[in-house]
Amino acid sequence: MARIVAACTAMVAAMMPVAGGAEQTAAPDFGANLERFTYPWPVQTMTVDVIGQPATMAFMDIAPARPNGASVVLLHGKNFCGATWESTARALSGAGYRVLVPDQIGFCKSSKPRSAQYSFEMLATFTRRLMQSRGITRAAIVGHSMGGMLAMRFAIMYPDAVDRLVLVNPLGLKDRSEEGLPYVDVDTLWAGERKTSYATIKAYQQQNYYHGTWKPAYDRWVWMLAGMYAGQGRDTVALAQAKTSEMIKTQPVAHELYRIKPPTTLIVGTLDKTAFGRAQMPPDLRQFLQAIPAIAGEAVKRMPNAALVRLDGLGHSPQVEDPARFEKLLLATLAQRR
Repeated sequence: MARIVAACTAMVAAMMPVAGGAEQTAAPDFGANLERFTYPWPVQTMTVDVIGQPATMAFMDIAPARPNGASVVLLHGKNFCGATWESTARALSGAGYRVLVPDQIGFCKSSKPRSAQYSFEMLATFTRRLMQSRGITRAAIVGHSMGGMLAMRFAIMYPDAVDRLVLVNPLGLKDRSEEGLPYVDVDTLWAGERKTSYATIKAYQQQNYYHGTWKPAYDRWVWMLAGMYAGQGRDTVALAQAKTSEMIKTQPVAHELYRIKPPTTLIVGTLDKTAFGRAQMPPDLRQFLQAIPAIAGEAVKRMPNAALVRLDGLGHSPQVEDPARFEKLLLATLAQRR
């Protein structure tokens, strides 16, 4: 049975620019499980077993003031957390939806078991178990980035639990191995993840997610991620990130898009530069690695009941970049009949 976990303390002053205008780049230590980072609603946990050991899956369960009888599950991406959905969750709750927002095992406020062998099947199973534990039999499943891969796998495994599937700039629409992306072992990925910092996270997001632009509002989410690496749990976080990167590489959904039966809407920011594995791609092939907007059209044709909506002028994270525009589209999408 899930238990209530006390809210974390407020964001610390170290997140603000330092005197003299120089940018503060030493991340505050939020803990490997974001113990000292505040989420917008009370955080609860569900205990699961991973390789014979208990692990906790953190989540927020947000009740609307005026329920419309429907529920939405929001699935975060690899470089995101449940808290990143804050504005979206408020809009959904305000429109009458019950909103369930998990942090997947291996991410954010959830456990990062060293022995875990990560798979989208495992994460989907835990997500389904969480829904059942909260009395939710069916819901609209909204997945962003890596969460889009998870949402697709969830819909394949549990089609009767999905009212509607919404994929926001999802990974996994193409098997990158077929484009020449080589396998990189976990130890090598782990070594790379140990170099993660505020500066590296911001640089990657600015280039790939926000098409070279930056707004102060984005910094909160960069500090959140960097803060997991700042303390003694750095190695644990880095290993979980390395293993889940391998999961994305080796478990594409691209060959099974025909199995996605629920009504599906694919929302894509046209300026998204994300192409998973670009850094590991051989230089002579890197130019041929297409970003999500270029492959979305062909992918949606292979889904039995899907439509593509393009958000012109937005990138990988439209829910962060332009919340009002994204939320208007999402609410209209969820209001559509099956």
